[in-house]
Amino acid sequence: MAYLKQQRPEKVTVPSLRASKERGERLVCLTAYDYPTARIVDEAGTDIILVGDSVGNVVLGYDTTVPVTLDEMVRHTRAVRRGTERALLVADMPYGSYHTGADDAVRAALRLVKEGGAEAVKLEGGRARVETVGRLVAEEIPVMGHIGLTPQSVNKLGGFRLQGKTAEAARALVEDARALEAAGAFALVLEVVPREIARIVTASVSIPTIGIGAGEHCDAQVLVIHDLLGLSFSPTRPRFVRQYADLRAQMTEAISRFAEDVRGGAYPAENESYPLPREAAAELEAAPISTEGDAGVERP
Repeated sequence: MAYLKQQRPEKVTVPSLRASKERGERLVCLTAYDYPTARIVDEAGTDIILVGDSVGNVVLGYDTTVPVTLDEMVRHTRAVRRGTERALLVADMPYGSYHTGADDAVRAALRLVKEGGAEAVKLEGGRARVETVGRLVAEEIPVMGHIGLTPQSVNKLGGFRLQGKTAEAARALVEDARALEAAGAFALVLEVVPREIARIVTASVSIPTIGIGAGEHCDAQVLVIHDLLGLSFSPTRPRFVRQYADLRAQMTEAISRFAEDVRGGAYPAENESYPLPREAAAELEAAPISTEGDAGVERP
């Protein structure tokens, strides 16, 4: 009997994202920083995988994203690339990689694409980044914008706070979004802005908006995978984080059980080790190996 070959889900691309917005489809975006996580996230049907500079906070132990280097981003992007097939792979451009001019930005982005395997890059900032975005797009490097709360600006902002709280700030966000779209950005992350403002921004541009702490009106939603799975060590949880699992507690329990079994002699069991082949066992029984070290050996 012949069986129909299972059809693989269609590859997500930069052009397909705009088509998804036009059809009113909601998209899913998650971060990943290594091969096994990327495999799981991709096979679960995620549309966009972001190798975020949040790797600094959740993997590398930094307090902010500011110390993350381009080399670190390339390394983690390359690992995620090996585990990603369907999702669109986007890599963050770390702080300092695009702040010194368009030429430097192109060089950094090319490394993320050529060495890391990214299909697009993301950078933070609004109208101030228009020239850089335009240059990257001219070099055929797809760019995702990021406005609202921009974590790389933490020193300027004085912390991680809600953005766009005034009518003037809201208008500025809309202008930023339109300027980035005009420069060629194919999507926009809106981070920690009032849901009403995110709705206006989403309606003001034809490219998809990706919300994180921006309410339900965005075209897509993104979370840091460690927050979603309960692997965060932060003492507080942002309002927008919905934790779907508590892997930290499960991992702690599993490791504690392993340690207890080892210390109590319950691990490894007989069926968890390998027996010696019969022939070798018979040979050793006939001529046992001394367990006395070098006892019996003449010393000079």
